[in-house]
Amino acid sequence: MFIWLTVVGGLVLILRTRFPYWLDDCVYILRSLMLAARLIMYKRSKPFHAVLDAFLAAARRHPAKTFLHFEGERFSYGEVDRRSNRVARVLRQEAHLREGDTVALFLGNEPNLVWTWLGLAKLGCPVALLNFNIRAKSLLHCFSCCGAKVLVTSAELQDAVEEVLPALREQGVSVYFLSETRNIQGVDFLADKISKASDQPLSKDLRANITYRSTALYIYTSGTTGLPKAAIITHERMWAASFLQSLCGVTRDDVFYINLPLYHSSGFLIGLAGCIERGITVVLKRKFSASQFWDDCREHNVTVIQYIGETMRYLCNMPKRVNEKEHKVRIAIGNGIRADIWSEFLRRFGDIKVKELYAATEGNIGFINYTSKVGAVGRINFLHRLIFPYMLIKFDIEKEEPVRNSQGLCVKAATGETGLLVGKVTRRSPFVGYAGNEQETEQKRLRNVLKKGDLYFNTGDLLRFDEDNFVYFQDRVGDTNRWKGENVATSEVADVLTMAPCILEANVYGVKVEGNEGRVGMAAITLKEGEDFDSAGAYNQTVNYLPAYARPRFIRIQPSLEKTGTFKLKKTRLVEEGFNPALISDPLYYLNAAKRTFAPMTTEVYSAISSGMIKL
Repeated sequence: MFIWLTVVGGLVLILRTRFPYWLDDCVYILRSLMLAARLIMYKRSKPFHAVLDAFLAAARRHPAKTFLHFEGERFSYGEVDRRSNRVARVLRQEAHLREGDTVALFLGNEPNLVWTWLGLAKLGCPVALLNFNIRAKSLLHCFSCCGAKVLVTSAELQDAVEEVLPALREQGVSVYFLSETRNIQGVDFLADKISKASDQPLSKDLRANITYRSTALYIYTSGTTGLPKAAIITHERMWAASFLQSLCGVTRDDVFYINLPLYHSSGFLIGLAGCIERGITVVLKRKFSASQFWDDCREHNVTVIQYIGETMRYLCNMPKRVNEKEHKVRIAIGNGIRADIWSEFLRRFGDIKVKELYAATEGNIGFINYTSKVGAVGRINFLHRLIFPYMLIKFDIEKEEPVRNSQGLCVKAATGETGLLVGKVTRRSPFVGYAGNEQETEQKRLRNVLKKGDLYFNTGDLLRFDEDNFVYFQDRVGDTNRWKGENVATSEVADVLTMAPCILEANVYGVKVEGNEGRVGMAAITLKEGEDFDSAGAYNQTVNYLPAYARPRFIRIQPSLEKTGTFKLKKTRLVEEGFNPALISDPLYYLNAAKRTFAPMTTEVYSAISSGMIKL
């Protein structure tokens, strides 16, 4: 027996030495197989077993367990279930809702949104989650493309609703406020009716025809390059996203902290739906607050947090405290964290397993860095690739299109080479597309990739696979500019710029310069509090760490960088405005190599650059 134990121990040691991630791979594959089996079982069940049914099961199993902590209040699973019954009854009666009717929710991060969605799910109604930050044209666009005829909102968003109310009336849209009656004509207020409604369970017959292919949600892309697009989320996709917590090691004893917006896939699908799948407690915040973050975690014994790269950077920029490591957080799930911020986060806040993800709301392929290797967004394994076929293909940055061979087919990128990620469209990995926007849907379809007639989803993202099977995000198509015959990854340039002592944030993009091929680099930056722009220091940082072709030639100083609701940087307007001081009131600088500094941009300098008198 001792000999056998010695042999087994030796084999394990050899495996760990030669294949350091084999155990992580095995655990991930085992969890994936178990979850895949569950999804197959749910899809075959009659009636279909939805995420809603997981919530109902949790409410029966532990009705008194806290489901939501919110601003000093707690709501149990049983109470949320009862509240959702009341909302469902009133909306069914007042709005005459039936199975399949789409309802738009224009609500903030609050419990009202949670039980209203659950109530609508009990009626079999798909829900469109509207970004509560959008207004006017964007709001009308988001509302109309999902086909909803009912809008449910709150008193806090009254001004935004009143602004578009005439247009909504013209479209025959009914508007309902989940609040007490106010002096607004042409809308209904439901708080009083909801308080008096029955909280008894509703019949499952109201959603008898829902299947895994039915639409559960419409979640809007961030709109970094234009108006948001409504990604169609089926019940099958909702289940798949909810399983991410389980794949990351979240258990039924954890407490999950959600400070990301629930109108986005990260907050709603990975966060809220994942917590329902696990049957755990949620600490819900209206919005992210770096100053309150760790105090909230300590107060509620939070064990799992959710992040976006920018929120991690905000946390690391907070003044240091002596009790920074005094918390129970063990897992962080999210995407977009830079390697340097990742390392700093671990150094300051302790041994937290960061589970970096790569995915797109509408996409059919994603990755999880289940090993927590700093910098990687995922890891390749044979099972993942078998179920969700994908590859990296060569991409022409200048033409912004895939490289094709003489047969008109795409060319696979080599290991270590940056390429465009594409996922094969199959029954197991479908691409449903965008509601009411066939043109945008078609643009995401890539045909004739490996053979004539095949179909892939074009992620629009450039990634790299290394020799150890780790996946690294490089850039988004359009965010990579080509200058002097070289490809420049804007994210890498931004990372270098923010290492300069005076620079807080950097948004890097490419701009056209007359008489030059490609796009030259430009950066919009914000300065750290109390700091002036150190033009010579920024120049030295740029020259010391970036090759000549990657150095931004222009810098624009802004009071704040324009971002989406999920902290993604917006670039479209910046690109359009270029570096013309006549169009821009912000301070502008250009790289003056002769004086080894970034010098102020003037109309004379602009004219000299445009005419070719000053060479870039």
